[in-house]
Amino acid sequence: MFGCSRLDVRTALNQTSTKTFFLLFGTPSSRTTRAMSSSTSSAAKRQQRDSISPPPAKRKVQSGTTKSAVANFFKPSSQKPKDRTIWTERAPDDDTPATLLVGRYEPEQPPTESEKRSKVAAFDLDSTLIGTASGKKHADAAVDWKWWHPTVPGKLREMYNDQGYVASAVLFAGPADIARYRIVVLSNQAGLVLHADPKAKTPKSTKDRVSAFKQKVNAVLTQLDIPTTIYAATEKDIYRKPRPGMWKELCDDYDLVGQVDLKQSIFVGDAGGRIAASKTAKDFSCSDRNFADNVGIEYLTPEEFFLGEKPREFVREFDVVHYPYPDDSEPSGTESLFEKKNKQDIVLSCGPPGAGKSTFFWKHLMPLGYERINQDLLKTREKCVQAAKELLESGQSVAIDNTNADPDTRAVWVQLAQKHQLPIRCVWFKTPLHICEHNDAVRSMNKILNPESRTALPKMAFNGFKSRFKEPKMKEGFQDITEVDFSFRGTKEEHEAWAKYWL
Repeated sequence: MFGCSRLDVRTALNQTSTKTFFLLFGTPSSRTTRAMSSSTSSAAKRQQRDSISPPPAKRKVQSGTTKSAVANFFKPSSQKPKDRTIWTERAPDDDTPATLLVGRYEPEQPPTESEKRSKVAAFDLDSTLIGTASGKKHADAAVDWKWWHPTVPGKLREMYNDQGYVASAVLFAGPADIARYRIVVLSNQAGLVLHADPKAKTPKSTKDRVSAFKQKVNAVLTQLDIPTTIYAATEKDIYRKPRPGMWKELCDDYDLVGQVDLKQSIFVGDAGGRIAASKTAKDFSCSDRNFADNVGIEYLTPEEFFLGEKPREFVREFDVVHYPYPDDSEPSGTESLFEKKNKQDIVLSCGPPGAGKSTFFWKHLMPLGYERINQDLLKTREKCVQAAKELLESGQSVAIDNTNADPDTRAVWVQLAQKHQLPIRCVWFKTPLHICEHNDAVRSMNKILNPESRTALPKMAFNGFKSRFKEPKMKEGFQDITEVDFSFRGTKEEHEAWAKYWL
């Protein structure tokens, strides 16, 4: 009667209820019903999308981002204030790319310093000075940060401007030195890649992380607004805590080599090896506590330093204090550990990477006239077998300096000995895996303990040995099996390097 088109139907549905529309125009056909149903759904979605303007306010999140920082974000580049953080990059040596990111912040009006600051207050960054404003474990944007606790910036300014803190080592030793603290930040940032492998397909998100990190740190240091430097280690090299590389860099930068007041200096970080407590998870590592021990300064957790909480119990998986320098570290002869029994034979090593197999060869087998066969040098087992065969045919005794974890691998050398009608002896290195990993890290980071310039092995090298290992047995064909338990053997200088925390 009214001559309603589909457009009229949709308009009417937007203005009246479906029930009222049916009362006015009668019940439509099934086809028209389907059309109206579809139109109703579309109209409802359109209404939901278009009716909310502006969107509802989100719950306010505590953040370290100030209104001025937000305003500056939208300013043209020419009008933005100049960043006060100067960034540089550093490499462990001349042959490797830079892996340490260094940002030095100076306020617009830096204070005049009349004397050198010999006391250092060093802090970790994440979960120590700042946390995420979003509540996520890792920040997903440059603005996703807030102070770990509201007292953090004031405490740091207090330490920089006044004494502010007395280390426990001198708390009861009379009047403390009133010299002010040098404030620095030392942070492991394995998620950053400074120089990606040109052959690898590095995602754009990885490249953007460095820029976002710089923006975030500049915002943090700008709010703090005291002269300071942040050191960010991006690889598992000498710079990564607990290794001492970043500490050496800051001492060089501030001309403090040999002049740091170790008794009054401190390091604050959340990785303290603390065990789980009521409603509190265990720490993910002990690297911050170990770092402080390595450089010889007091360690505190953020809760102890900023909140005054009592220390919690902690544990270390491997503690170097249990391995002091032994009086008999350098035995005068080789007979105490290995004695040559045969005119010609094969000595087969068995043990994980970093167990001391190569050191044992140099100190105990090489003086007895053994020639070394090592797959790290020859690259393949076939080349190792061929080299050993040639040496045996020339009348030499050989030492197989490989891991030889399982019976099948060891059978290759047993068969070679049988073919040449020679005895084969086994030296089984029973060094625990956690000590092997420590030894590997020590070796890769210290030239005096690394004559072959070996690089650090990946974790999978140790896990792979563990999964394949089967104890050597006499029935495999050995003349005898010599078991070697771990004990440090070397000079005091070598032990000084070894007895640090490297993992």
